[in-house]
Order: sequence, then structure tokens, then C-alpha cells
Amino acid sequence: MNFLNYSSLASTPAREAVLKILDAGLESIDTHEVVPRAFEIHGDSVSLGGQTISLESGKIFLVSIGKCGLEAAQEIVEVLGKRIHKGIVIDVQEGRVDHPGIHVFAGDHPFPSERNVSATRKMMDLLAETQENDTVLAAISGGGSSLLCQPENLTCHEEKQIVECLFRAGAPIEDINVVRKHLSLAKGGFLAKYAYPAKVFGLIFSDVPGNDLEFVASGPTVRDTTTVEDAQKVLEKYRVEGECVFAKEGLIETPKEEKYFSKVHNMLLVSNEIALQAMKREAESLGFRAEIRTSAFSGQARHVGSGVAEDLGSVPPNTVLLYGGESTVILKGPGKGGRNLEVALSALRFLGDGDIVASLASDGRDNGPYAGGLCDILTKQKAEEQNMDPKEFLNRNDSLNFFESVGDFLDTGDTGSNVSDLIIALRTKDDESK
Repeated sequence: MNFLNYSSLASTPAREAVLKILDAGLESIDTHEVVPRAFEIHGDSVSLGGQTISLESGKIFLVSIGKCGLEAAQEIVEVLGKRIHKGIVIDVQEGRVDHPGIHVFAGDHPFPSERNVSATRKMMDLLAETQENDTVLAAISGGGSSLLCQPENLTCHEEKQIVECLFRAGAPIEDINVVRKHLSLAKGGFLAKYAYPAKVFGLIFSDVPGNDLEFVASGPTVRDTTTVEDAQKVLEKYRVEGECVFAKEGLIETPKEEKYFSKVHNMLLVSNEIALQAMKREAESLGFRAEIRTSAFSGQARHVGSGVAEDLGSVPPNTVLLYGGESTVILKGPGKGGRNLEVALSALRFLGDGDIVASLASDGRDNGPYAGGLCDILTKQKAEEQNMDPKEFLNRNDSLNFFESVGDFLDTGDTGSNVSDLIIALRTKDDESK
């Protein structure tokens, strides 16, 4: 069970079912299970995504970036061992990989820092060592947009200011990553350029609704279809230049030459569809009617939460509704919390006695120490006992303090996985909610 506070949360059969269904989703995207399945070794070669890598011709380099970076690198080492020449990992967490030639660097997220810049430079220098007969294995996961930071005309602090403005304005991840790609010499296909003319295999863990690979970690190995002009339009749309007058000065064009991508093979290794299907199977095994409503929800978290509650109000008892995607939060108050906690807090206002909603960040960190929140009639009762009005907390963007007070936060710790956010909405029979 991935939930560290399972025993305190699972106080009713319905809550227990919700946690089991969410756990099944997290287990299905476990990096330690997903990565080994991608490789098949046949003597002096390895098969990966329908392509063959010779283990006797050239060297194998490993770069691993994002919130799955450390776990993915370790699993690749478990498969290939000393066949890997050297590598670099940039993750949000400290750690080590069991290989003398692989160095691990911890960076900052969701905003870049000087240590992100330093680690990125080391990765760029490593890729510059590659030759035509070499192979680069690039494990890429969410969080890479921040961890890969190499501004040309700005400082990392100025890049941080720009991204902060976009977050506060509630810009969706696709818009944010259009700008990010054009602020750095390490995103938007740049890593593929540095590795050229070596062969590159991008192993991609998608946390982006719709799984457009050029937006996962801002597409470091994917040929970018956006331009500086597109990034400028995003800055104008969200009025970023009002706070960051230097923003447009920092924009750079990404590599467009086809030659840099002619030997690049990007493959989707895991996405939220895998988690949603596993959750559906688990719900059905527990006796519920289960339906996946979407794998690509978006919009403001408070509207997503109220929409999920409205959906739940229209289905019969013994039904589970499942959602994957990523919402946004427009900051209007001084509180603390992430988009999943805000989804749950918003939904709470409209839930009936037999309804439960839980919203979870699959990486285990919803802009804070917890993965998300669970809410039902018990949550309402605990809030009433403490004279807490959910609407007031919502208006202050203070979902973290609300769920800490009632005790209905979801605590998983770092999961080592990252496939966007997962929501489950469950309508029970009346006697099961009491």
C-alpha cells in the first residue's frame, strides 16, 4: 500500500475501496516495474521499442531527468550493468545509482536554481563526448522542465520569475512549457542536438494530458514545433511582461534542423492511461461499475472539483468515475496548497452523504508534503466540528491547512512515478457511507 496514512484514512469500507483503487493505479506505473519490461537482451544486442542496440559497437551513455530520474536510471543499470559507459542523473531527490560512472545531481522544482544550471551543464558536457557509433539512453519524466535549466540571455532567477508569473496566472502546462522551451539551451530538442550524431533513445514518462511528447519535460529530445513567436504570444496572453520586462529578451529559438533528430527514437513508456485502466480493473474487482471519464482534464482546479461532484451526482450508487489530467490554480489568496488539494476541497462543497472524491498527484507531491486529498461526509463533519468553512479556505487558496486540520490528506511520500494527476469519484450505497 502506497499510502503512509492508510490506517487513519480507511475508516469506512468506501474509503478503503477508494484507497485500494488509487493504490492499484500507482502500482501499475511503478518505475521499478515499467522500465525492465521495455528492454530485451539477445546476446550481444538489446531490443528497445522495436529498435536494436548493438552492445559491441560504440559506447552506451545514460542521461536520466525528472521526478522518475533516479529510479529509472537504477532500473536501466539493473538491466544493462557495466555495458553502460557513463551517465548523469538529475532528479528532485538525493541518491545514488549502483554504477561507478553514473553521477546523480539533485535539483530544485518547480522553479529552477543555480544547482539546476550546474547539473545541466554537466549533462551537456557529457553528451558532447558522444561519437557517431555511440548510443544515448535518455529517461525523461515530469519535472525535467525545471531541472533542465541553461538560459542564454537571462539568469536562472529571471527564468524563475517568468515561470512564477505563468503559474500565478493559471496558465496550462502546455503554454508554460512553450515558454520554457524557448528560455533554455537544454530543452526543446537541445539534448538531441548535443548528442548528435549518436543514436538517441528517449524513454518518456508522460505527465502531460494528451501525451504530446514535445511537452513532457519540455521535450529535450523531441523536435520542437513551436517558435519564439509562439512563446511571445504566451507571454502576451498572460501579461508576463508587466512583471518581467526582460522576458522577451531571454527567448531563443530551438533546433529545427532535421539532421539532429534523424537518429532519435522517442517512445512513450508510461502514461496516465495505464494507471486509469488499472484503477478501473481494481474498481470492478471490488464490485463497482467503473467508468474512465477522461485522461486529459484541464482547467481551474476549483471548476474541475465542482464538475466531478456534479458528474457523481448523476450516476447510480455503486459507481466509480475516474479522471486523469492536470488542472491549474489561479492564486488569489495567501494560503498554501496544490491543485489536487484544491480539487478535493472544491468538490467537498457539493458531495452527498454517499459520495467520496479523492484527487492525487501521481508523483506524491502536490506543491507540498502531500499527494492530495480525500473528502466525503466525514470530512464535512470534522470541518463543522472545528467551525471551518470549506468555501472560505477555498477562496484563500488554503487547501493544505484545511486538509491538515481534518486529517484527510493523502500521504504517499515521493512515489518515483509521474503521470499527471488522478481523480476518483465514488458513489456508494447509503449504508456503506455511514
